[in-house]
Amino acid sequence: MATIPARQTSITANKNRAYERALAAAQTAYENKGRDILLLDLREVTPEFDFFVMVTGGSVRQLHAISEEIDHTLEENLHDHRLGVEGYQQGGWIVLDYGDVIIHLFDEKMRDYYRLDDLWAQAKRIPFVPTEPGR
Repeated sequence: MATIPARQTSITANKNRAYERALAAAQTAYENKGRDILLLDLREVTPEFDFFVMVTGGSVRQLHAISEEIDHTLEENLHDHRLGVEGYQQGGWIVLDYGDVIIHLFDEKMRDYYRLDDLWAQAKRIPFVPTEPGR
């Protein structure tokens, strides 16, 4: 029976953990009425990050609420801490940096203007199928 080197096992575990965190962020955004939720797998495109999560919100207040709930979910449930945040005060585009997972929260105008979905078109799109709360 062949054994997998510890380093390779660790890398695989980290990649799966990044995916788990991206899904948790997407689910949290969904539960807070986020729309047009998109997960992009960037692992074959860039070494900088593994996943983008993109979400559209209807107002600055909603974007703030989604941002705070994602922070809470990732910290409480997955013991992960955000490395940085940008755009929170301005509100039209909030970026949450978790290292290998980057979460983009947009209002409709900013998402349409910057079109990150198109900019990263070579990335694999991961279908997001939300689970209903309580399941």
